[in-house]
Amino acid sequence: MGTSALWREEVTALHEAEFSDVELTHLYVDNAAMQIVRAPSQFDVMVTCNIFGDILSDCAAMASGSLGMLPSVSLGPPDRLGRRKALYEPVHGSAPDIAGKGIANPLGSILSVAMMLRITLHRPEDAALLEKAVDTALAAGARTADIAEPGAKRLSTQEMGDAVLSALDKVVGKEREHA
Repeated sequence: MGTSALWREEVTALHEAEFSDVELTHLYVDNAAMQIVRAPSQFDVMVTCNIFGDILSDCAAMASGSLGMLPSVSLGPPDRLGRRKALYEPVHGSAPDIAGKGIANPLGSILSVAMMLRITLHRPEDAALLEKAVDTALAAGARTADIAEPGAKRLSTQEMGDAVLSALDKVVGKEREHA
C-alpha cells in the first residue's frame, strides 16, 4: 500500500499542476475492476501503474467482448524536448499461443497503430480514418472467431485485416469526396 500512497500523491500533484481541468477520481483497484464491469462507459481514461493496468485492461477488454479488440500504449516520461518513448501493442500482447495459426484478431494491433498515429506521430485525422475503417468493417459484419456469434462466418486474421483495408479504401474515398 506504500507504493499506492506514493502513486496517489504524485498523480494528485501532477493533476493540480498540469491537468486541473480534467476530473480526477481515485479508486482502489478492486473497486475499479467492479466499476469497469458494472458501467464501463463512465471511464474515458484510466491512469494506473503497470501491474494494475494489466489487470484492469484485461477486465475492460471483456466489455468489448475480446482481448483482441483493444489497443494499448505504455508511455515513457517526456525527454527534454517533450518526446516520449512509447510501446504500442494490443492488450493481449504477442499471444504466442496462437501465433501463426491465422486465428488472432488483428483489431487490437490495428487500433494500436491508430493510437500511435494520434499520440506519437501527431496525425489525429489519419488515426480517425483508421478507427472509422475498423468500425465500418465491424458494422459490415466482419468477425474473427473471438467475437463471432455462434454459427456466424469467422474470418481469419488475414481476412479481417483485408476487411479493414477494404473499409479504409471506402472511408478515404468518402473523405476525398467531401474535401
